[in-house]
Amino acid sequence: MIQRVQSLFLLGVAVCLITMLFFPIWEKVDLEAQTSTTLKAYVAEVVTSGEQSEVFYFPAAIVGFLAIVGAVIALFELFQYRSRLNQIKLGALNSLVMAGIMGVCVYLTFRFEQNIAGNGQGEYQMGMYLPAVALILNLLANRFIRRDESLVRSVDRLR
Repeated sequence: MIQRVQSLFLLGVAVCLITMLFFPIWEKVDLEAQTSTTLKAYVAEVVTSGEQSEVFYFPAAIVGFLAIVGAVIALFELFQYRSRLNQIKLGALNSLVMAGIMGVCVYLTFRFEQNIAGNGQGEYQMGMYLPAVALILNLLANRFIRRDESLVRSVDRLR
């Protein structure tokens, strides 16, 4: 199970999506207005003048929920090694979930960029790049799963 290369890729997908929960996705600091905005996978926080802060859980919590769902799908896919067709289907579903994560992240960053006036532009942080790495690892895992499936079918034809 773990000795196959696609298992390592799927484990990497789960690790990337779980560690995404601990890193900020986007951050904007406006020195003139003394405002900073941080978007994480479960909360968006707007700090004004160093003391007052507004915390928004709902729109940002969608990213955290999708990241947890993607990690669970990857771990479940890892243990479906006896049924490669189910692994391929779960891999396609997980690719859609991770594309959704990245889409929601981009939408939320544009939304917060428009809502917060000020000079400068926000910067993407490590949390934005981890789903992209997880998506690439998931695509590689699906490629190796398909390769195993074609190998098994070719051997079945010889019998």
